[in-house]
Amino acid sequence: MIDNESGEDYLEAILRLSSQKEDVHSVEVAREIGVSKPAVTKAIRILTQKGYVRVVSNHIHLTESGKKYAESVYAKHRMFTAFFMSLGVDAKTAEADACRVEHVLSEETCNAIRNALGSREAKEILTSEK
Repeated sequence: MIDNESGEDYLEAILRLSSQKEDVHSVEVAREIGVSKPAVTKAIRILTQKGYVRVVSNHIHLTESGKKYAESVYAKHRMFTAFFMSLGVDAKTAEADACRVEHVLSEETCNAIRNALGSREAKEILTSEK
């Protein structure tokens, strides 16, 4: 488990970028998150030590555990974004709030929200792409 939000943000960004193309570079991650390339280098070093990513020929790849973790965070992100928008929050605000909330709510609370949304709606939210 990662003990800070930014590590999860990096994994999530790598997941989204790798869904668009196989090879992800640090400059793309920097652009996606809005940080400097040296910040990405430091984060990737930490994520590599934790076993979530590997770097091969300057290409960043999620490990199996990194991919599972990133998918979990991203699923919560999509669920919260859709949930907030269903309450009438505009898309930009819903996206920004989801990015913060996904890191701090417990699995118990996330599951309760999924249940409150209803199993069919929650499944659609969790499996739909942005």
